Amino acid sequence: MPDHLLALQESEPEYYPDQIIKGLVLVMLLAGTDTSAVTLEWAMSNLLNHPDILVKAREELDKQIGQERMVDELDISSLPYLQNIISETLRLYPAAPLLVPHASSEDCVVGGYHLPRDTLLLVNAWAIHRDPNLWEDPTSFRPERYGKGGNESCKLIAFGLGRRSCPGAGLAQRVVGFTLGTLIQCFEWERVSEEAVDMNEGKGMTMPKEKPLEAICISRPIVKKFVS
Repeated sequence: MPDHLLALQESEPEYYPDQIIKGLVLVMLLAGTDTSAVTLEWAMSNLLNHPDILVKAREELDKQIGQERMVDELDISSLPYLQNIISETLRLYPAAPLLVPHASSEDCVVGGYHLPRDTLLLVNAWAIHRDPNLWEDPTSFRPERYGKGGNESCKLIAFGLGRRSCPGAGLAQRVVGFTLGTLIQCFEWERVSEEAVDMNEGKGMTMPKEKPLEAICISRPIVKKFVS
């Protein structure tokens, strides 16, 4: 090996396990910030357009948690309807509608199609989540579809699937669930007018709303109790 290449190789930095772990955590936090905020905005928009679903979510929180303490991250597992709301939001409005680009590491055949090495693959999760061949009434916001004991949740690919799925999926679901649960537990929510919230999608990698959400909130007794 030439001396200049050998010197370059010897000068390459060494990475230790703790540095790798810190890097992964940093990536997850940065990648999960905008996507979680977008998901919460879509979830609240859907709830405001479906006040009956919002009432059911509040009733579940009042029954399981009450007004004597704030909802905690550990409570999320005991709030199935709230989790269904988040799943339905991710189905209709995935924060990464084309997921993360993948590439084949070797020549392969998938579904009868020959894919050369380094072929770029984009998965249209938005279209798959609205496919009438996979979903009943696919364009409707129906959290109840996950409560039938079926495999509806298995068809969600908002975080990808398999070994290449999003490593922050569990963290994202807990953060969104905890935040959405707190918003519903602590405030009464209404639309700013009788018109439905605009659900048009804007431009961007994380599919933001075309028009930012505006809503009216009134604090519930639990807020006054803890603030005072």
